[in-house]
Parts: sequence; structure tokens; C-alpha cells
Amino acid sequence: MSYQKDINEFETLYKEYFVFLSLVSFQITKDMDAAKDIAQDFFVYLWNKNDALIFNTSFRAYANKAVKNLSLKHIEKTKKNVLEKENLSISDYEEDPINFEKVDDSKISNVLSLLSKLPEARKKIFISHVIDGLSYNDIAKTQNISINTVKTQMKRVYSFIRGEMSNTSWVWLFFIAFMKK
Repeated sequence: MSYQKDINEFETLYKEYFVFLSLVSFQITKDMDAAKDIAQDFFVYLWNKNDALIFNTSFRAYANKAVKNLSLKHIEKTKKNVLEKENLSISDYEEDPINFEKVDDSKISNVLSLLSKLPEARKKIFISHVIDGLSYNDIAKTQNISINTVKTQMKRVYSFIRGEMSNTSWVWLFFIAFMKK
């Protein structure tokens, strides 16, 4: 196997799984930037360890588990940093205000228009999970449906969105979800 072929295979994996792994991380971290960074860090790790890695399961299962673990580590680190900041007086640091005026309204409207194409029940499940932060189990209870129905509907939403949007549009979907919280 030549070096160029390895790069092409890696690039294919990256393009196929980056958005999925970002979503996996986002479900745990609830932070759009952190989710993308964690998915990126996973691929950097994968690239650096390319020759040493042997998968006993599918790549998707391996990547899913690795990104979940990285996301949990990120949360632990974030909690530790928050505790340290709480111990500081307010004058010791200042937070930069978020400037929402820089948001491109056309991109937000594109995402919202895409979501409007979903069947109403599916859209409600998706919004409950991504924007409201409800677990699949909570959605199933509140909507009086089975958890498998929720899983199936979420899978269909992600498949639909993946087919309709570019990777950059996913960023805006994350941003909208982040703004609502």
C-alpha cells in the first residue's frame, strides 16, 4: 500500500465520519466548538497512530467509542476549570461578550427551511433532542412512543440532513442549537 493511497483512505474516512463524530461529541458536550475539536483531535490521533492501530470492531464502532471517551474527558476537564474559575474573584477574569450580530441570517434561514421539510413528528423529536437537550428516553416518555421509534426517527433525520447539507451547514445547525440553550 502506497503512502498516497493511505492519505486517500484517511481523507475518505474523515469526510465520511467527521460530521457523525461531531454529532456524537455534541450530544455529550453540548458545545459546538468543542465537539468539532474533539472529532478533529480523534482524526489527528488516528493519523499519528495509523500504522499501530488494529481494529477488532468496525471503524465506526471504534471511532464512536473513542470520541465518546474524548468527550467525557473534555467534560471532566471543563468542570475542573469551572471549579477553578469559581474560586477566583470576578475581577480576576472577564468573559468576552458573544456578538450575535455576526451571524449570517441567510445560513440560519437555510437550516430552518431544511428543518421545515421534515415531517412534523420527526421534527419535534429532533428539536426535543438537539435543541431542548432531552435524552431519547425522555422524548419517548413525553411523546408516549417507544424509545426505538425515537432512535429510528433520529436516524432518519440525520440521514436526511446529511444528504441535504454540506459540512459547513452542520456548523450552523450546531450554532442554532447552541443559541437556543
